[in-house]
Parts: sequence; structure tokens; C-alpha cells
Amino acid sequence: MKRVMIRLAGLVIVAAAGWGGYRLVKQIPERQDTVPVTKVLRSDVIIRAYSRGELRAVRTATISAPNLGGTVQVTAIAPNGALAHEKDLIVEFDDSERRASLEQVQLQVQQNDELIKKQKADIAIQKSQDDVALLTAKYGVRSAQLDVQKAPVLSAIDAKKNELNLEQQKKALAQLEADIQARKEQGDAQLAVLQEQRNRALINVRQELARIQQTKQLSPIEGLVAIRQNRTGNVNFGQTPPDIRDGDNLQPGIPIADVLDLSELEVAAKVGELDRANLQEGQEAVLQLDAIPDRKFRGKIKSMSGTAITDVFSGDPAKKFEIVFSIDMRQLLAALGMKQSDIDHVMATASENAKKNIRNTAGSFFARLRGGPDEGGETPDAGGRGFGGRSPGLGFPGRGGFDAGGRGGRGGGFGQALAGLTDDQRQQAQQLIRQAFQSSGGAMSPEDRQKMIDQIVARVKSGKTAGDAGGARGPAAPGSGPNQIEALLRRAGASQFSDQDREKAQLPLPPEQDSQVQVLLRPGLLADVQIEVEKIPDALHVPAQAIFQKNGRPTVFVQQKTTGRFEPHEVRLMKQSESVMVLQSGVEPGDIVALADPTAGRSGKKDSDKKGNAMGALPGAK
Repeated sequence: MKRVMIRLAGLVIVAAAGWGGYRLVKQIPERQDTVPVTKVLRSDVIIRAYSRGELRAVRTATISAPNLGGTVQVTAIAPNGALAHEKDLIVEFDDSERRASLEQVQLQVQQNDELIKKQKADIAIQKSQDDVALLTAKYGVRSAQLDVQKAPVLSAIDAKKNELNLEQQKKALAQLEADIQARKEQGDAQLAVLQEQRNRALINVRQELARIQQTKQLSPIEGLVAIRQNRTGNVNFGQTPPDIRDGDNLQPGIPIADVLDLSELEVAAKVGELDRANLQEGQEAVLQLDAIPDRKFRGKIKSMSGTAITDVFSGDPAKKFEIVFSIDMRQLLAALGMKQSDIDHVMATASENAKKNIRNTAGSFFARLRGGPDEGGETPDAGGRGFGGRSPGLGFPGRGGFDAGGRGGRGGGFGQALAGLTDDQRQQAQQLIRQAFQSSGGAMSPEDRQKMIDQIVARVKSGKTAGDAGGARGPAAPGSGPNQIEALLRRAGASQFSDQDREKAQLPLPPEQDSQVQVLLRPGLLADVQIEVEKIPDALHVPAQAIFQKNGRPTVFVQQKTTGRFEPHEVRLMKQSESVMVLQSGVEPGDIVALADPTAGRSGKKDSDKKGNAMGALPGAK
């Protein structure tokens, strides 16, 4: 009996536990597969293209480390984010080694000057001695001639002696004249060698002066200073390199800072393939900056890329097209609270900066759209030889260069200046131009270079440069060539900035001490872009997420009112964009359609994985 009671109690306990579990399971809400839905609408549809871009400067001047014969050390640099005015100091380098080298080459010039003076004095002394010896030899010949005239009154032997003496004196005079001419030519040759050594020393002086000028890099435009990161050191993966600062040692040619022109800005954005097909240059756009969320600004499509690219670092695998939008600067500056007079000043600054032909050298895709530094141009090569881009002959591989015949290369300029010269004059002018350009160290703007060439050509035509070409018409006259080259360089100017500009240049104020309004428009600010592509009246439309690819055809899933199930309906597309699909047929207004594939996951795999998602029916779909 006792065992029966124990078994009954156990059964009751098990039954109670089962009932409790059943009640607990019943209280858990059943899992339901919910599908987001939307309605099919019929109304006026405005197809818009949306994008998000970044505010950028149209013109950017890049300041790079100069070639000073090795690594350069930064001694002063502008604060990051400061507003620099034209001719403000951006970065200064240590010039102690260059000044020491300048003193050495200047001593070489002085030594050559003293050697030239000594050679001239030796030539003058030798000439005096030769004149005395020549006069003595001529006197001997004349005396011998007078002795020969005494022959009638002398014996035959004495007369023969006088004739032999006269012949000997004439030979001695001829030998002396030949020796004098040889000594003169030797002295002139030695003087020409010393003069050429002085020319080389002057070129070294000029190069050192040009390098010393490059130790102070000034701002060519008014703009915002953006300091580059120092990537020359050992930086581990994942670490952010520090900004370049005082005391850093840099390699020549490394970009140090960018001066961003704030007087004219643009927005760089990316759009998808469908939106790209609906856009064209000059199309109106509406831009809204995150920094000014309550205002919208007018803009236009400035340029569009022809190929799509993928940004692997953005997390979006879809290819996008690069689009550049201009922005109404007057409206933008007025929104910042700037006065009309200040706006006029900013716009005038933009006009002046545009005349300076400063391109965007930021190294981005948008710099190449506007023509980056790799487009050719007027930059000399590392040897100080080039005058521009692509013409052969004489080491001037540039646009506007000239070939060996003095004919203008692609771009004209310099060859036209030599068009009216003879072959000898052209050769002399080419040699003078090369010497002048090398002595400038390559630091010469295109305008100053053209001015210098015109002056050299004018002097060659007037015949005032005999001997300047270093042997084009014989030995150089002492002191003529380098002095004239130096004078031409001083008149033409060897750099964009003068020595007074460099002496007076100061670093711009830090951003916390400068209250310029336009600094609020810092490049890098984000902006939303909206472009109205087309307006379609009384159109049937659904969101782009409601269109799926099924059996190679666009399909929507319509929810049945009675059963609640979704049935696929094939539709015909009339107009499509990245966000809205305008339908021609297949559904009715008010139908409930799914925004996600309701058939996904029924067979263990998602149909959308096999046949596409909401955008799978469209070109360029993700």
C-alpha cells in the first residue's frame, strides 16, 4: 500500500510539472515572420537623385620640401587651420648649411677675380717686355741694314759678314714676333679658362642663392593652411602618423602643407549608375551643409566622371560615379552673416586666384578632372633644364620649348622669340638662355622666364653680347658674360617672391586668434545633394525596394486581402531611379506590396541570394 501511494505521488508531481511547462510554453508569444509592406501610390512623381558629398576647395596650392642637397629640417611652420594671406610664411627650413656653402662659392668667385686680375697684370707685364724686345729686334734689323749699305767701301769679307748679320737679325725678329703671338694666345687662353671658372662659380652662387630662397616657402594665395602628415618615420599599421612640426627632418619633394582657397568651393559626391544616366553637366542642384542645416544653397553639376569606381574603404561594394558640384558662393557667404563688402572682397580674391592658374594639386581624382600637375606645364626638371612639357632639343623638354633649330615646340612661346635670328645668333641666344636658366637654379616663373628670354634675344639682335655665349663667337671677353647674365636675371626676377617679401614674411595667426568668417567653410565639411531629374504627372509608383528579380523579370509581391498571403506579379517599368520606380502596369493603386522577399528562407536558402534582392532587377544592382 505504501508503495502504491509513493507511485501515485510521483505521477501527480510529474503531471503537475508537465502542466506547468505547458502553461509556460503557451505564455510565450508565437514567432511570426513579419514582412515590411507599403502601398502602391498614384500621384505626381518627382524623380530626384540624392547623394552625400564633401566640401572641397577649387584651388589648392601644395607646399613641398625643396631640394637643398639632402634632408631638410623644419624650423618654423604655420599652425594647422590658420588662414594664410598671400606672401605669408608657410614653412621655413634650416639654411645654415646652404649659407656656409654660399660663403665657399663666393670665396671661389673672389679667388677667381683675383686670379683674373693677376693674369691680366701678367699679360700686361709680358706685353711690355715683348714690346721692348720687339723694339730691340727691329733696331738690330735696321742697324744691320745700314751696315749692308756700307758694302761699296768695305772689303768683300766684311760686306758678306754684314749680309749674314742682316739675315740673322731678320730671322730673330720673325721668331720673336711668333713667340710674342704665341705668348699672347696662351695668356688669352689662360684668361678665358679663369673666366670660365668664374662663370661656373657664379652659377654655383646663383644656385645657392636660389636654394636659400627656397628655405622660406610663402603662400601664393590666400587660403586655409592644412598641414600634411609626416609619413617618413616608422609608423606601425593602424597608427595615425603625426602632423609635420618643427624639428622634423624631411626628404626633398615631400608635400608639407596645402593652402586651400576658400574663396571658391565645390562639393565632391558620388552617385549610382541609375542616377548617373539621368544627370548632365550644368544641371541644377540643391545643397545642404551639415554645418548649416537650416539653409539650402543653389548649385550646378560642374563635371562628371566617365567611369565608375569602387571605394574599398567605404564598406560599400557598389561602383559609384564621381560628380563635382559648384556652389553659389555669394549665397553661401551671406548665410554665414558676412557683409556685402566682405563678400565682394572674397569674390574679387577668387577672381585674382583664378588668374594665377593654380590647379588643385591634392592628388585626388577631382584634381585629375581639372588637370593635375601631371598634365605637363611649365615645371623645370631636376637638372634645371626644362622649360615646360614636351619639346625635344637642347634639354628643354617642355611645352613652349624650342628644338635644335630654334623652332617652337608644342605651345610655341620660346621658339617664336628666336624666329628672326640668324643661325649664329640663334645658337648664341640658346646658349645664353641655358646659362641664365641654370644660374637661376630653376626657380623662375613662366612670366619672368619669358621676359628674360625676350631681353636676351633683344641683346643678341643688337650685337651687344659678343662672347657671352661661352665660345659661340670665340673666347669670352673678360667680365662680359656672367655680368650680363646676372643683370638679366636681376631685371627679369628669378622667383615669384622678392627678397623683401621673404624678409617681411611672418607666420599666420593661429585659428583661435583669427576671427575670419570664411574660415567657417573648412574643406571636409559634409553636405547633402538633391537633384531634381524629372517630374512625371499622375504616375503609378513604388519604392525601389519593392521590385525584385524573378526569372529575369521585375516582380512585386502583392498581399491578398482575404488570405494575407503574397503573390508575385510581374510589372513593367516606365521610369526608374535609385529610390523610386515608376510602373506602367502590373499593380493597382492601393495594393499592398512587400518590401522584402517573402519567399526567402523556405527552401533552406534565400531566393534573394540566388536571384537578387530588391535591386537585383536593375543594372548596377548590389
